[in-house]
Amino acid sequence: MPFAIALIVIVLLLLCSALYVVPQQQAYIIERFGKFHKVQYAGLRMKIPFVDRIAMKTNMRVSQLNVKLETKTLDNVFVTVVASTQFRVAPESVATAYYELQDPAGQLRSYMEDALRSAIPALTLDDAFARKDDVAADVQKTVGTEMSRFGFTVVKTLITAIDPSPQVKNAMDSINAAQREKEATRQRAEAQRIQIETQAAAEAEKTRLQGEGQANYRREIANGIVDQIKSLQAVGMNIADVNNVVLFNQYLDVMRSLSESRNAKTVVLPASTPGGYQDLYEQVTKAMLTASEVPSDAAAAASTAAASARPTGMAPRN
Repeated sequence: MPFAIALIVIVLLLLCSALYVVPQQQAYIIERFGKFHKVQYAGLRMKIPFVDRIAMKTNMRVSQLNVKLETKTLDNVFVTVVASTQFRVAPESVATAYYELQDPAGQLRSYMEDALRSAIPALTLDDAFARKDDVAADVQKTVGTEMSRFGFTVVKTLITAIDPSPQVKNAMDSINAAQREKEATRQRAEAQRIQIETQAAAEAEKTRLQGEGQANYRREIANGIVDQIKSLQAVGMNIADVNNVVLFNQYLDVMRSLSESRNAKTVVLPASTPGGYQDLYEQVTKAMLTASEVPSDAAAAASTAAASARPTGMAPRN
């Protein structure tokens, strides 16, 4: 009876040592008498006790390795490059990965650094920033080809940072600020030019409209005077009396304008006003006559034109 119990215990121990469970996303390398025998994947497995042994438990999940190194660009700027690569053991090459490489992470780091030191010096600093995805793709291709010989698959490579020295960063910021200030100055000058052109066009249009308005104003005054002369002649007045009436009306209009103006000044009029108007009329008539003989109608018309052409706001002087 004790022997049977001991036998059962021995059998159970042998069975427990023979059976084992491989977790998900792992692979066990089994050696028989120290020699590679097979690879066991997830599930319940069996081995021969004291003959087979688990040599290595390999993780099949994706791992990440970060690489940081300093290198120089094509335009002689030293930069610190930070790259990250994701890799895993190829399921069909578990034994190769275990027996070929003793330090997979160290080997991968060496390949990464070598690939980066070959790619970055071929680019200027600006190109390194602009084409970092291309650099990452080239590094992944180069490193992936090398690591595949040892049973590893490079899933993805990323260039996470390209950091020049603080002095270079400050210089780049100064250049960028100067370029932006240059563009801002150009835009301000362009806006000022447009403003000047617009203002000049507006002034020109204003002058033109003022000229047209002044011309129309004087034309209407002349037409009004002509109509007034014709109306007075129609009632039987001779040309001399007509001119006298028209000139006297102009005289009164000027006086009224002076009195109503907000900038009215003290005006000294002849003591005989409005009787002094006759002297004014004679002076204007004589000034318009030349030494040659001029018809009375022409002289009267000239005196009338002189009265109408007088600027508004100026009083006649005796």
